[in-house]
Amino acid sequence: MNHPPVVEWTEADQPRSARWRSENGTPPPRRIVVADDRTRADEAYKLACEGTALLWRGDFHNARQLLTAMARRIDRRPRKTPPADVTQAFHVHRAAQNHRARILGMLLVPLDAAYTVPLHRAPDVREACVRAYGPAEPARAEAADAAPAPGATESPEPALTLVSLRELLALIGANEWRRKGVEIPALGGDRIHPHYGVFSPARGEYVDLVAEAPLPTQELAFDIGTGTGVLATVLARRGVRRIVATDQDPRALACARENTQRLGVAGQVEVIEADLFPAGRAPLVVCNPPWVPAKPTSPVERAVYDPGSRMLYGFLSGLADHLTPDGEGWLILSDFAAHLGLRPHTELADAFAEAGLTVLDRLDIAPRHPRARDTSDPLHVARMAEVTSLWRLGPADRPAPGPC
Repeated sequence: MNHPPVVEWTEADQPRSARWRSENGTPPPRRIVVADDRTRADEAYKLACEGTALLWRGDFHNARQLLTAMARRIDRRPRKTPPADVTQAFHVHRAAQNHRARILGMLLVPLDAAYTVPLHRAPDVREACVRAYGPAEPARAEAADAAPAPGATESPEPALTLVSLRELLALIGANEWRRKGVEIPALGGDRIHPHYGVFSPARGEYVDLVAEAPLPTQELAFDIGTGTGVLATVLARRGVRRIVATDQDPRALACARENTQRLGVAGQVEVIEADLFPAGRAPLVVCNPPWVPAKPTSPVERAVYDPGSRMLYGFLSGLADHLTPDGEGWLILSDFAAHLGLRPHTELADAFAEAGLTVLDRLDIAPRHPRARDTSDPLHVARMAEVTSLWRLGPADRPAPGPC
């Protein structure tokens, strides 16, 4: 059994300890000081930049204000002129994002074993924590409720966990998204409810492509890397009688099952754990892999960033072996990486040929998200040029269909 890391600090001249939790794998801070309502933003920012974490013991709302003030100090730093080279601009942009996340992640809050924040005016975060972290541990909850031993002089707080305030606020925000859901026009306005750590279909271009492409079958389809289950649900609503939806992430599997049940297609969609393909062949195999070959820095980023394009090339290399003789593979992929210089424009065509695949047709759609129109974005040129495509693929020995 893997035990979570333990962090230690001194408070009121007494040694303290607690568990450390970070969903994005941030290592525990080496030094922690106690901060409260008297802590000034300049002091907090300086300590965070030096690698010292601040454990908040004051009013929760004041902690949020301090976090905002620290963010303003990061944003006030003189900005360098973005490199003319778009690839270098991407790496500089990612480095700046990571730096911002590291600094803001230094403001910590305590979380007890029952997922309660023991701070004045703290919100009820129990539901958000249970949905992200899983049920609270009964043994730790009992330890938190137990009275201290007679004569005890130390407060090691064995049932306490420290998390960054930034992460906790992300959990709260994700729980709101899950409650409200995301409206999907391709589903007639019905909503998909994303779980924490599962990519939200807020950018709906790829969903519209799957809703519009001509179906080669209504018998069976595979949905590879289903995520929220949105594409499997679209296929079911289009009349496909059976869809096998796969994923490796337990959160995604639970999310897809909940959404297909909520939207009344669970009888058509079987959600299973698998690395890419399920067993057997299908006349339609659909995949929307991550589109940027770079390292993710949080669980939800794995839907966008995939080092070495593992999922993309895994899908292409295995597709022919999982298609029926007249079947089609639908690859839905943005060309954003090509405009960033992270993937040669010819690489995809070469990958198709190497996998023994031919392009039967291609449907394109331009981005509609606000960032595509944000001229202050250092990656604006690449975002403006971005196109998301649905590639209809078949075996290389199959002729492409003629014009309708």
